[in-house]
Amino acid sequence: MISDESKTAGDVETLARGGSIESGSLASRAPRGSELTSEQQVTDQERMRLRWQCRRGMLELDLLLNRFLDSGYAALDGQGRADFVRLLGYSDQILQDWLVGQAVPADPALCRLITAIQHAMRAREP
Repeated sequence: MISDESKTAGDVETLARGGSIESGSLASRAPRGSELTSEQQVTDQERMRLRWQCRRGMLELDLLLNRFLDSGYAALDGQGRADFVRLLGYSDQILQDWLVGQAVPADPALCRLITAIQHAMRAREP
């Protein structure tokens, strides 16, 4: 029997590799006559995919993850971006515990990413 957590993580990995969320291509939503390079288009598509994955059942997580996507994701290297996609595969309760400091991920890469998200969160507070 496959757990919901592993099923979700598998779905996240599928989306990270370019799998579709819904029918309809992301490319069909791009503006006509756009002068974006293919590298920029991939980045835009990646952001759109990640923004959808950042939608959670908890509004607080929605806000935190989307803020990090807007302010900190671009600074991550390739491995950091892969870790962020992997992070999104965890359940809301686990993410909440990690982000508020009630628990710490065993994986050092996820621990660094959680710290980066927390720093981005604190930097945006008034």
